[in-house]
Amino acid sequence: MTIFIVDIEAVDTRYTKQWKEHVPNLLRNATGKEVIVVSGGETPQATTPGAFLNFGGTNVYKSKQLEQIGEMFCKGEVKDGDYFLYTDAWNPTVVQLRYMAELLGVSIRIGGLWHAGSYDPADFLGRLIGDKPWVRLAEESMYECYDHNFFATNFHIDMFDQVFQNWNDKKVIRTGWPMEYLPNTLAMYNGMKKRDLILFPHRIAPEKQVEIFRDLKEKMPQYEFVICQEQELSKNEYHNLLGEAKLVFSANLQETLGISWYEGALVDAIPMVPDRLSYSEMALDEFKYPSEWTEDFGAYQRNQIALQGTIKNYMENYQNYLPSLNKQVKQLKDNFFGCSNMIKVLK
Repeated sequence: MTIFIVDIEAVDTRYTKQWKEHVPNLLRNATGKEVIVVSGGETPQATTPGAFLNFGGTNVYKSKQLEQIGEMFCKGEVKDGDYFLYTDAWNPTVVQLRYMAELLGVSIRIGGLWHAGSYDPADFLGRLIGDKPWVRLAEESMYECYDHNFFATNFHIDMFDQVFQNWNDKKVIRTGWPMEYLPNTLAMYNGMKKRDLILFPHRIAPEKQVEIFRDLKEKMPQYEFVICQEQELSKNEYHNLLGEAKLVFSANLQETLGISWYEGALVDAIPMVPDRLSYSEMALDEFKYPSEWTEDFGAYQRNQIALQGTIKNYMENYQNYLPSLNKQVKQLKDNFFGCSNMIKVLK
């Protein structure tokens, strides 16, 4: 059995850069199988504004991956029992992979990690394309091509279920993402001297509601507020800011996992997150605020005094929250940022 990783393109400032090396090494060590990465080569580092990827470049990347997969079938290099793992399940080449395997009579299995799609109204696909039949049917088809559909949170599974009500839920596996490397990566930034710094570590996109953070900055000048993406930071610079920050703030309207608040928690930056989306199942009560406070900018304006009071409490009583923060880190590490359930499938 060979495991073929059809990977997601690497952007230097995203976790996808770490996945390039970590995921193949993890699977080799955990399964003892041969692991081959199907890469699309170099990719544009400039993402489409507000997006996770470059909308043009990602299709160039996927097309190059498909060319390699097709050549492997032509050469007879794909064998019965091989496994194809897509680290981003929203990849139309999985349809062509299934096409080749079935018509050529090669018995393979396929797994994919779902991050987002049109079924999430706050995602780019959901906002710009919505429920047009072509995208919804394409997502259903991709889902059916996979033997194993991996989701990081129950919230994400439930969202999928609400849209695709006739789906085969026997193909669903809830697993943490392959991010076992994060505690070691961030260890050198733990113990840094803290200052009255509050970070907005998310993409600057409508679903992240950065305007709320900007308004808080004006209303609370006693603290330093930094929007990380505006700084064009390297990974090291970003991690240094996390190490110095006391608080990581979210008013997100879209989140199926959330990595930056875990990164912050690993270096003792308190997460302040709304009680909605994936946060509801992942965060301890100490770090959640009522969802209605930031459901939109109008809701924020009506509740800004309460929100400011919560921020002040975290900042002024920072040390008191560290024991709970340690519990939070353990819960996230054990349940959401390690892919043990996926490894069991691949074994």
